Amino acid sequence: MSNQKLFNVAVVGATGAVGEQIIGLLEKRNFPIAQLKLLSSARSAGTKILFKGQELTVEEATPDSFKGVEIALFSAGGDVTKALAPHAIEHGAVCIDNTNAFRMDPETPLVVPEVNIDKVSEHKGLIANPNCSTIQMVAALKPLYDRYGISRIIVSTYQAVSGAGSRAIDELHRQTREILDGNEVKPEILPVGALPVKHQIAFNAIPQIDKFTENGYTLEEMKMVRETKKIMGDESIDVTATCVRIPVVNGHSESVYVELKNDYELEDVSKLLKDAPGVTLVDDPAGQQYPLASDATGKPDVFVGRLRRDLGSSRGLNMWIVSDNLLKGAAWNAVQIAEYIAIGQK
Repeated sequence: MSNQKLFNVAVVGATGAVGEQIIGLLEKRNFPIAQLKLLSSARSAGTKILFKGQELTVEEATPDSFKGVEIALFSAGGDVTKALAPHAIEHGAVCIDNTNAFRMDPETPLVVPEVNIDKVSEHKGLIANPNCSTIQMVAALKPLYDRYGISRIIVSTYQAVSGAGSRAIDELHRQTREILDGNEVKPEILPVGALPVKHQIAFNAIPQIDKFTENGYTLEEMKMVRETKKIMGDESIDVTATCVRIPVVNGHSESVYVELKNDYELEDVSKLLKDAPGVTLVDDPAGQQYPLASDATGKPDVFVGRLRRDLGSSRGLNMWIVSDNLLKGAAWNAVQIAEYIAIGQK
């Protein structure tokens, strides 16, 4: 990306998995940077990170870290965003936040560029990145919503352990070795937020991501419900979700049933998805070609396949959606928003 104006940019959570992806994308995309400030917790401060051949030192994130910063990308946990984003905004920065801290705040735009990039202009210093599972689903459903309308969505997710952080990845590797070596499995990390019970993830599936809420759904499931309605700008859409953690390192997969408001032809749906921005259609049952998490890893698009009319409803459509949860589900979505802001200030 080339731009006449250069920006002072900060990445908060620079040493985390998403932060590392953001830094890599800023370099790969040649984002117009005058100065890049890498911020983290005190524990990670002092870490050296290479950016465009230059070794940068990670600094501890404090309220004063944002002097002169124009764009701040946050990916260090909701508490960090709540504590530091107001200071960044006071210093004149536009904050793009990857956490759940302000997603449902009525004054904070919740943005997926392929769906509602126009909402960026409504920001008051803060723009929220949706949950990774929501991002890939709404990106695939937006062209269908625009053409046919949507009355109901039923989604079951198959989410990679990278969504729970590097310690969850380490636990999957460790437990796999323990089982293959015939040793006792000692769960310590998953499900995150569930205390004190932990479950084995290797060779298993855990039907819980985040804490349970009073209605029996988990917080992850309710994020998908609420965020979908907000992003689509349509509270009338019925959404229900079941979110499951599976022993895959990276790449979230989703089985989605969508009930359209109007009749459709599968050929037209295929063409809509094939032409949709940020979406790659992989749908050749005869050749056993469909989206796989292993194929989506490292790629910015949302992959869609297994399109088929529902057997019980003529307006029902079943589909399979896969995306790299650290890229489109987090880092790439945030950088896309930052690029849109940069272009607007060219």
